Amino acid sequence: MEYTVRLKEKYKAEIKKDLTEKFGYSSVMSVPQLKKIVISQGIGEAVADKKIIESAVADLSLIAGQKAMTTFSKKDVSNFKLRKGMPIGTKVTLRGDKMYEFLDRLLSVALPRTRDFRGVNPKGFDGRGNYNLGVKEHIIFPEIDIDKVNKILGMDITFVTSANSDEEALALLDAFGFPFKKN
Repeated sequence: MEYTVRLKEKYKAEIKKDLTEKFGYSSVMSVPQLKKIVISQGIGEAVADKKIIESAVADLSLIAGQKAMTTFSKKDVSNFKLRKGMPIGTKVTLRGDKMYEFLDRLLSVALPRTRDFRGVNPKGFDGRGNYNLGVKEHIIFPEIDIDKVNKILGMDITFVTSANSDEEALALLDAFGFPFKKN
């Protein structure tokens, strides 16, 4: 039995056709698609305690299904007691099947588990067709064991698309099933 990614198949079968009808693309290659998902965490407390970074990398690797990497500071900031080269965050970039699997888990499991969830803000677009989403607690993902978490961390999730405008990207993400707030 061969495993297929549900949202990838939905994109190929339905979403491409719907977006072509809506925007009138001349070629199948000009239909916007999801290129990558970047998940990042900025951890300012890591300046004082190095173990926070290690647990954050482990948690983010569990969530993404791929090894997360540590990000380091690029310059000295004396007000924050920060030196160049100190670990200050984590990030992971997802592409291909892992990207669609993460998107499926985010939309069907994690976001509905968010406290007082009323939808995601449709104003998170950057003008070039990319969407940014902030998550306040990483414990909304079922992979994280709440009993073993020593610090609840937030994360930024960036959805990079090949869309030329925010309107096209909004239509693409809406077709994937993003629960955007209705005004």
